[in-house]
Amino acid sequence: MSQGKLRTALVGGGKVGHLHAAALQGLAESEFVAVCSRSPEKARAFGDKYGVAVFSDLREMIAKAGVEALCVCTPHPQHAAPTIAAARAGVHVLVEKPLAASLADCDAMLAAARENGVLLGTVCQRRFYPPCWRIHEAIQSGKLGTPILGTVTMFGWRDEAYYRSDPWRGSWQQEGGGVLVNQSPHQLDLLLWYLGEAEEVFGYWANQNHPYIEVEDTAVAVVRFKNGALGNIVVSNSQNPAIHARVSVHGANGASVGVQTDGGAMFIAGMSNILEAPFNDLWTIRGEEGLLPAWKAEDARLFASVQPMEHFHRLQIQDFLQAVLRRDRPSVIGEDGRRTVELFAAIYQAAQERKAVRLPLC
Repeated sequence: MSQGKLRTALVGGGKVGHLHAAALQGLAESEFVAVCSRSPEKARAFGDKYGVAVFSDLREMIAKAGVEALCVCTPHPQHAAPTIAAARAGVHVLVEKPLAASLADCDAMLAAARENGVLLGTVCQRRFYPPCWRIHEAIQSGKLGTPILGTVTMFGWRDEAYYRSDPWRGSWQQEGGGVLVNQSPHQLDLLLWYLGEAEEVFGYWANQNHPYIEVEDTAVAVVRFKNGALGNIVVSNSQNPAIHARVSVHGANGASVGVQTDGGAMFIAGMSNILEAPFNDLWTIRGEEGLLPAWKAEDARLFASVQPMEHFHRLQIQDFLQAVLRRDRPSVIGEDGRRTVELFAAIYQAAQERKAVRLPLC
């Protein structure tokens, strides 16, 4: 480890990998040295674009390139193997969302990190959106009293071309699930970040208008949290055109806060851009009701001044690398990612068993 800089690499040469690569190449804390991909074409493209060494074997890459921190950008069910191998080699690992497609994989990854003394994080870059952070700060400072109700609403659209764009999309074996696993983990993470751990879940899922895929395009759930709060989740990929994603929290003192995390259309890494700046769409904390217009303008200026798809990934990757360098805890840890996986796993289980499911699942 050089002074203030880590030798970094990534595994997985797909679309989201380019967001990580741009961050790793541009951050002062990173010396981006290598990429590993099973596809020779994708690996060569990365090598040519970013000027890094190319490998098809992860262990060889870690050893020969002296990797100290790794971003895992493979499809969801393939997160565990490279994470565990890297951890056993003493490499710190940041994993794209969701942490994994199963709790068993999550637990194996967490155990490998713990046993080998390395940091494990998962990508939840929407926590770094200013309007999302305002909600967290308001809750932490007691401005809502005790949070008593949280809601997630995500109406999006994925067409057949999207599912055909990568061979792993749309199947239980290769993607691990549908809208719950792929499109909604960011909003589920925010709900858990705001309200704490879930205690009981009931839900349903269905494939409403995507007959060419196996997995769900729509899911609904109700949640009871350990602190007594209640939650409601409605997520779908069946609205054309896509509409929005929102998370809101309501407090015991009657105050409510909310954020539209996505609007206009849900962006697809490497295929489309974020269309609208995230903003606080609800804020009834006494004395602060009039702040919304200024905040929205401020957030829009930030959005217009950066490449938002890269910017917020860059902030979280920087946070993770700085934590490694400080020997500290990153803002989003592996256990946070596990909680999101447990939540969507509980929704699947509740739908299958037709009854409420208590957490922890195992």
